[in-house]
Amino acid sequence: MQEIEIAELRKLTELIKEKYNYDFSNYAMSSFKRRIQRILELYKLASVDVLIKRLTDEPKFFKDFVSEVTVNVTEMFRDPSFWRELRDHILPNILLNHSNISIWHAGCSSGEEVFSMAIVLKEMGVLDKTKIVASDIDTDILQKAKSGVYSMKNMELNQKNYLRFQGTSSLDKYYREDNGKAIMDKSLVEQVSFREHNLVASTAFSKFDLILCRNVMIYFNQTLQNNVLKMFHESLFKYGYLIVGSKESLIWCEIANKFIVANNEEKIYKKIKD
Repeated sequence: MQEIEIAELRKLTELIKEKYNYDFSNYAMSSFKRRIQRILELYKLASVDVLIKRLTDEPKFFKDFVSEVTVNVTEMFRDPSFWRELRDHILPNILLNHSNISIWHAGCSSGEEVFSMAIVLKEMGVLDKTKIVASDIDTDILQKAKSGVYSMKNMELNQKNYLRFQGTSSLDKYYREDNGKAIMDKSLVEQVSFREHNLVASTAFSKFDLILCRNVMIYFNQTLQNNVLKMFHESLFKYGYLIVGSKESLIWCEIANKFIVANNEEKIYKKIKD
């Protein structure tokens, strides 16, 4: 298959913006290009022009397209040392000054991170004092997160992560097995509001003590990262925490001076200025 040209990608992002009001123009070019290449192979489309035609003629296909472009591979208790830091320091710090906690998982994908958080909070005895918003651009993946049904073959890695996190129980206490699927305990996400939300186009919609947006912004270029980080800053209470992915950072962005580094290793930042 021949190399995709930048001009073709531009044409594609323009059509999507015009027809569907989704703006992919600030996605990191190399990763966007890789995703488009994959979509062409997956749907056996000969060229970007054929993809553009299909998106023009079949609005239903756009949903599948978004799912593929924004696909995230995720697991429970990913980076166990991060979850220990959260349980031992960050959450207790928030609870020093607040009786309730509000948390936003931005770009929550299929929900493994949300369930991990709920398990941490339950083991700390504060799940019932927590309000959680979990958002994603992809409505299908949100449904998956909401249903909390995962393949049993993923649970082995999740279990290993949980052991390294040093949870106080056993991960299999939080799900039942049915037909090769792990069905998570629904009571874990009773306090969770799942909502469709596009980080690219959006403004702040509430205030939170803690925002997690891990391994989402690596797909954005600098302009877009800057806008999203400004929006996160607005969405945090003063002295609230923002957590980004291991390859991401706040050091370079416009609002860097409004945060201090709470934990450099785990990429945890604390808002100190409005």
